[in-house]
Amino acid sequence: MSIGFGIFLMAVGAIVAWAVPALWAVEGANWTLIGYILLAAGALVTLFGIIMAARAGRSTSVSRSRVDPDTGTRVERTERNDDLL
Repeated sequence: MSIGFGIFLMAVGAIVAWAVPALWAVEGANWTLIGYILLAAGALVTLFGIIMAARAGRSTSVSRSRVDPDTGTRVERTERNDDLL
């Protein structure tokens, strides 16, 4: 979701930076600067989304269950391994 939102922000930023100043001039609004800020924010959101997606693919979990011979109850154990970048 964040990768798509980042690409959307970059597209809106490009439109605002390069198309809006030529079509619509407003006193006190620097459309080029606003567009570049949106482009940078979109790039950061996209990069963050890629890092999070890569990190989510590296986690593994192992579940084991056995019966305790002393009490006769089932014991379940789950181990999770997250490899960090």
